[in-house]
Formats: sequence, C-alpha cells, structure tokens
Amino acid sequence: MVETDVSNSCLTTLRILRVSLVDELEGHINSLLDVLVSREVFTRDDREVVLCQLGPRARVRKVLDIVECKGEEAAQVFLSARSHQHSKEGSTDQPQSIEYNKVKQKHKDVLRRRSESMLFYNTRHGEKILFSEHYVNLLLVDGHQGLEIKRHEVLTFGQKRLSLQQKSAVRRNISPAELFSSANGVRPVKKVLVTGVAGIGKTILVQKMLFDYGRNNDHLAFDFIIHMTFRDLNLIDKPTNFRELVLRKNRHLAKVLDNILANDSKLLIILDGFDEFRHYRSCDVDIFVTEPDEDAEVKEVFGSLMLGELLPNASVMLTSRPAAINHIPVGCIDRFVLITGFSLAEVQDFFLRYFQDSVLAERMFTVVSANELMLTLCYIPAFCYIVCCILKESKDLSGESPKTMTDIYVQYLVALLRSHTQARAETFLQDQKTGTIQQLSDIVLKLGRLAFHKLMEHQTLFYTSDRDVEALEGSSLVSTFLDKTVAQEPGCTEEVFSFAHLTVQEFFAALYCAVTDQTLPDALQTSGEATNNGHLDLFNRFLCGILSERNATFLSRQVGLCCTKEKVETYREKIITELKMLCENGAHVLNCLHCLFEQQDSSLAAAVQPRTLRVNVSDETLSQMDYNAIKYFLNLTKGKISELDLTGTGVSCDALRDIQPLLLRCENLWLGENTLTMESVQVIADVLRVSETITHLGLGWTNIGDDEILTLSSAIRVKKELQELWMEGNRVSYRGLLSFSDLTPDPLKRVVAIWNDLEGSGAAEVCAQESITVDFTDDDMWEAWGQWVFRRCEVSSNEKLVTVLPKVCNISAPCLEAQWAKTFYNQLAQLIKSRIEACTEDDMCKKLRKFDSILNL
Repeated sequence: MVETDVSNSCLTTLRILRVSLVDELEGHINSLLDVLVSREVFTRDDREVVLCQLGPRARVRKVLDIVECKGEEAAQVFLSARSHQHSKEGSTDQPQSIEYNKVKQKHKDVLRRRSESMLFYNTRHGEKILFSEHYVNLLLVDGHQGLEIKRHEVLTFGQKRLSLQQKSAVRRNISPAELFSSANGVRPVKKVLVTGVAGIGKTILVQKMLFDYGRNNDHLAFDFIIHMTFRDLNLIDKPTNFRELVLRKNRHLAKVLDNILANDSKLLIILDGFDEFRHYRSCDVDIFVTEPDEDAEVKEVFGSLMLGELLPNASVMLTSRPAAINHIPVGCIDRFVLITGFSLAEVQDFFLRYFQDSVLAERMFTVVSANELMLTLCYIPAFCYIVCCILKESKDLSGESPKTMTDIYVQYLVALLRSHTQARAETFLQDQKTGTIQQLSDIVLKLGRLAFHKLMEHQTLFYTSDRDVEALEGSSLVSTFLDKTVAQEPGCTEEVFSFAHLTVQEFFAALYCAVTDQTLPDALQTSGEATNNGHLDLFNRFLCGILSERNATFLSRQVGLCCTKEKVETYREKIITELKMLCENGAHVLNCLHCLFEQQDSSLAAAVQPRTLRVNVSDETLSQMDYNAIKYFLNLTKGKISELDLTGTGVSCDALRDIQPLLLRCENLWLGENTLTMESVQVIADVLRVSETITHLGLGWTNIGDDEILTLSSAIRVKKELQELWMEGNRVSYRGLLSFSDLTPDPLKRVVAIWNDLEGSGAAEVCAQESITVDFTDDDMWEAWGQWVFRRCEVSSNEKLVTVLPKVCNISAPCLEAQWAKTFYNQLAQLIKSRIEACTEDDMCKKLRKFDSILNL
C-alpha cells in the first residue's frame, strides 16, 4: 500500500493510484460503496449512479470521479475505508477463498451431472440422451409477447413468430450468456423475465445455462447459480425461508452458504415455470422478508426476492408462459426476453439430431416442408418433436398427409400407441390372452378423463394424490404421454405429472368428450364464442376434428374408441347453427371457421346458407392457418360476401393477393388499422377495377397518403361501383382529396377523411363538397360510428385499448357539442375508469390514466 502524508494530498494520491485502484477494488466495490454511504461521504443518489454503471471496473472509476468532485476530505475518508477493507480482507479472506472455490467447483460438477441428459417426453426408462448432442439453439429476442390472453397462446404465438424472427436482426438476438448484459448500459440488469408459449423451450434454455455453467462455459459473471422450479415450490405448504429453499437440493453448499449470500452480487437465482406456481395469482404481496433466515410463506419469499427486499444485489431469471405474466410485479423486471423457437435452419438441425442419419433426416424434412401446417408447427420445439415421432412411426406419412391440427394429433396418438405395443409385443399378447391387461382404449380414456377435468380447472400439473392420477397407477402406457418429475420435500417425496405439451392435454380432453357421454363445457353450450376468452379454442377445434367422419372412423379402427352417431350429428348441427348465426350477426367467427375446417366436410358449409354472409375476424393477428380456414369456408359458398372485416389483423400484401378472388365478391370490405404499403394498396386498386359488388371500403388508420389515394381514385373511375370510402386517421392532404372531385357525389356518396393532414390551401374547395367529410358533424352516421368504435374498445384488452384510444381521443370543441359525441365520450371515460380500477400493472395504469385525464378536461 502507498501511505499518504501531509505533503502529498489525498486527491493527488488518488490520481496517482487510479489505474491500480481499478484493479485492486473491482471485486470489492459494492462493500466499499456501502462504507462510503454509512460514513455520509456518498449519498444514496451517488450510490445509485455508481450501481447503474455496467460492470465493477466501471463502478470503481465512477466512485473515483465522484470522490474527486467532492474534494480533499472525501478523498481522505475513501483512502481510510480502502485501507480498512484491505486489512480486513488480508486477515480473513484467504481461508474462506479456498473453501469457497472448492465448493464452487463441486456445485458446478453437481449441476453438470444434473443437466447432462435431455429428457424427451416419452424417453424409455434408462435411455440416456446427451444434452450436448441434442440441444438446438433457440432464438431469443428482447421484448415480450404481451399480457393479453384473449386467444389460445399457442395459436397467438403461431401468428407472431414469423414477424418476430424477421425483425430479430433489427431487435438483436440474445445469447444465454448475454441475458444479464445491458444493451445500452443505462442501468444494470438484475431481474430478467423469459416468456414463451408451452413447448417453446423455456426449461431447455434453463438446462442450457446450467449445463454451460457446469462445464465452465457459461461466460456469465456469477460464482453460483441456484436453480429452483415452481413444481417443487408447490409442495411446500408451511412457512420456510430462503436458506432452507436453497439447501433442499443443494446440501453441498451448507458450509459456504453464508458467504454466498453475503456476496449476492455474484449469485444468479433461476426460477423456472412461474405459470405452474399454485400461488401465481397472489404474488403481489405486501409482507416482505429481508433476511435469508426469516421464515414466511413461499409466495412472500418469492415476492421479496423479486422486489429486491431480499438479496437486493442478486440476479434473478424467471421463466413463464405468457398467460401468467400479468401476475408478476413487472415493475421490478429489468429485461423482458421472448423465446421465439426455431428458425427454419434450426428445424432442419432438430431433424438431423433426432433421426441421427443425414439422408433420412433430409428426406423427412422434405416430407414436412410439403405440408404447410406441419412445417408451421415445427417452429415450436415440442411440436417439432411430436411431428418427428409421427414420421418415425408412420414411415414418412405413407398414408394421407395431415390437413388439420386434429389429423396431426390423431396420428401422434396412434404412432405412440403403436410404438408402445411393438416394444412390448410379446408381453402384450401374453397378457391379452390371460385377460390381466387393461385394454389400451381404457387407459386412453383414463388419460382423457384426467386431461378434461384438469383443463376445465385450468390445471396443467397433477399429483399422485389426485384420484384421476391414482386410476392410472400401474399402466406402462402412462409414461408415453405424461411427463413425470419427482419433487422432494424433507420427509416426503411426491411425483408430479403433466402432459407432454399443453395441446396434448387439450387433445386428450377433447377425445374424452367425444367418445363418452361427457356433456360439453358450459362455455361451449351457448352459441357463439364470447364466454371462454380463448381458453377452450383449441379444445373446441380438436373436438370438431375428432367428431369428423374420417377421424372418428380412423380412431375406431386403430384405438377402439367410438364416437356415437348421435354425438357426431349433434355436433355437426351445432357448427351449422353457430356459423349461420355468427355470419348473419357479423359477430366474431374465426374459431367457428377453424372448427368447420377441422371437419373437412364440404357439405357442412353448403348447409349453412345464412341470409347475409358476413365474416368478421377483426382484431386478431391472422396466421396462414387462419387464412386457410377463412378461404376454405368462403370458397365453399356462392354469391356475394356482404361483409369481410379484416380490421386490425396485420394483413400483408401477400395475404391480400392470396385472398384477392374473395375480395372481388365483397360488398363491404374493412381493412382499417393495418399498415398498408403501396403494394397492398395496388392489390386493393386491382379489386376496385374489376369488382362489380364492392360498395363500401374502410381504410382508416392504415398510414396511407396522397400517392396511395391517387392510385385508388384512378381505380374507382373504371367501374364506378364504390359508394363510401372511410379513410380517417391517415396522411392524406387536400391534394389527395381533390382527386375525388369528379367522383363525388356520384358514385362516391361519402368520403370520410377526418384526422388527416388537412391544413393549408385547398380547404375551401374540398369543404364545399358535401360528399367529402373532413370534420365531425351531428349526422346520424356518427352515432353509428361511435357505437361501432365503443364496441371494439369494450372487447379489447388493455394493451389493444391503449393503441385505439389515441385515435379516438383527438377531440375538438365543436365535436363535443353533438349529442352522439357526449354519449360516446362519456361511455369511453367510464370504460377507462373501470379498466384502471381492475388493472394490476403500474405501467398500464399510467397509460390509461393519461387518457382518463384527456377525457375529463
């Protein structure tokens, strides 16, 4: 050490030692910082500024900068604290360091051993599949899928995956080693939330991090990683503390645990599967623990850890399905990361690793590439595994290629049953003769009963104490479809089961409902789609597909499960009735169209024959599977389509070209709230040039400008059929509107252009035309417009609502004098207030309050 004296100021000493101090103090800067705060040399704000620096060396430099600004007295206290720290460490650290590093290496060995084998869902007992040979990279991007669960998350994800992966080059892919590195360096990343749909690879990502850490290949700046699963935490039903939670599966850490927890800036805690936590709806606690030895309920320990009350310097990674993340105190999350699954190249890599033969893998991949549905599903790793199982057992789909989701799952069921019976052929035949084996169909029914009852209760985990699980005891078939983990609690061990994938549970539940006298869930008893919030969408589709003639026959022949003719006919009538009603009312019809698609029976569509054919699929980001269902139905109908509502569906130019023949049959076409390029507008113009039916077109908030309007006006002149054009909230100027001057009032009886760039010259000429509306009036049409907008706001999630509100809260004083406007904005204000009262997310509340203040000016 360099001693200071009166002839050499402390500030000068700091400047001389600056470089060596960075090397000396980088491992101890946090504790030194605490001393400076306790001696009142640094304020808490100073401490926060330092902690926001990226990395310990940058923090040391920032401390030195602040000390220099504070002057000679602060420098003297700093050097004194540094001397005390150095002598303290010199006397006590060395023996601890040896033991600490010894246990650290042992912990790495333990985690490497625990994570070296990959568990596939129906791996045979004793079969070992090395993680290093079968891991395929997952694509991670910044951001999260959103908090809404209006639709089935797997289906929603299918629509967003491609756009996410296309944007990933811009959004920056993240490697596991970079999860805790701040992209901009503004603030340290301590709490990371990793989201992704069921089967996308969240647990595999965790295993990858543990595996790399165990092999000293993690590149993460942590001494220790503690891994916990919420499946294990579910078994704890009495007060506990963080120390006990760590030692439950890590007894080898006991000797140095105090040191590990004291050095929490070098600790990473991974909590896997928040959506499986039985207390996930009540984690926003107001009772905190601050010490690792302090007893509390598990949810209180978890909440304290997430909110930084417990081990504030520790890093935490939490994984969850999107459906549960609105119950996480997201204000404490520093980074949101979304797993977007496999890219096309990674699907190919998975096939190669699965089949272990490059020629066979390439042939199988070619088979799947020819089936759009199967290829789309393969971007989710669990689906990719299911597809490979089917290919392996059916010898490359030598029969009819699957056309629907149900087809795929029926083949998956039959493939695994065939694999199970072949592996046990001799035993199976012998047992069959003696009559001691339960028939396969009985076991499938018991699995279905379990799946159905737990699906209705929103449960995906099942315990041995459950009656439906007990009924499966002793069946070797169970391990083929159920994933089993063993959760250990001091004094007891309990097995926890779940289906290989959430959609497998939904399929078995639908199968049970189809072949037994089980009545339909209450949410599906009434006509329409308004009651289940997407929870039963896929269950409903599977049920339709299983009750189709081709799958019912196939299951009867292969598995011995029969759907009664009465049930098949009843369900067919239900589809026809619902579809007819939804088309006539203009209600949301997408899931019903998917149910029809699963049946693959053209006579059903012919039997619908609604008085008016209206297809409303608005506010759903449509996937190719969705377009296939829409096209399937409309191609089986004849005549005009009264209305096609594609508002807010993310429709692209390619999608418009794909459905262009259908657009030619439309009378009313609504394309608002989609970003339309000039290429997309050109497709619409091509329709206007040819169609003899289209009379109403909605292009509100599509980001079109004058050039796009000139393209449309030229097309309208050809057929002169269009009567109304709604294009509110765009970039159109008076120049663009003037292109309609020879088209109004005939054929264009109304052009609505409110909330456009209508400033400057040309106002008088355009405003003189009664057919062109550039501001609100007291007409009856605005009352209907207000009702339509409000209905959309009512059914929107909070996330969707805050994207709609800026478009409709642009209020002018004259507008508010109209009675329709007073009613509309009063309703809107009440809706926002009710959403704020029910909202549990701080950021969302702030956004909603902003609009609340606008409407209450």
